[in-house]
Amino acid sequence: MPSWAIPKGPTLDSSVKRLAVFTSDHPLSYRRFEGVLSKGEYGAGSVMVWDEGTYTPEIEREKGIWEEITERSAAEEAMHRGLQEGRLLFRLYGTKLQGSFALIRVRGFKGKESWLLIKHQDEYAVKGYDANTFDFSAISNRSLAEIAAKEEEADPH
Repeated sequence: MPSWAIPKGPTLDSSVKRLAVFTSDHPLSYRRFEGVLSKGEYGAGSVMVWDEGTYTPEIEREKGIWEEITERSAAEEAMHRGLQEGRLLFRLYGTKLQGSFALIRVRGFKGKESWLLIKHQDEYAVKGYDANTFDFSAISNRSLAEIAAKEEEADPH
């Protein structure tokens, strides 16, 4: 499962671009993991499932007009091609994030690969959207602090 970390959190504000750091692929079983990864481990710290749902790949038919790709093999091909070309277009059907988005690969700091998460202007765009307002898990309803505290209770060392 290709994965990106969004340090400042995602947004529904179409005027804001968010840094998206490409991480190592994750196994599908990891998609529901919440807890604390120990210091020294990759991605150390509290982990929360901030949102969950489904997505559909999209193509841009004309400037600002996106169309969903619903046929499975065409959708898979579009996502593979998008990863290679550094331009993924998709529609999210999440509990918090909905609508049309893009992940665009850009040259980052010191030439390292970075991506930008961009919300397209559509019926789900929200000016001034702040992901921190929604600092709770989509599966457990706990905040990062609550997840960390529960782990500390379970491990008294």
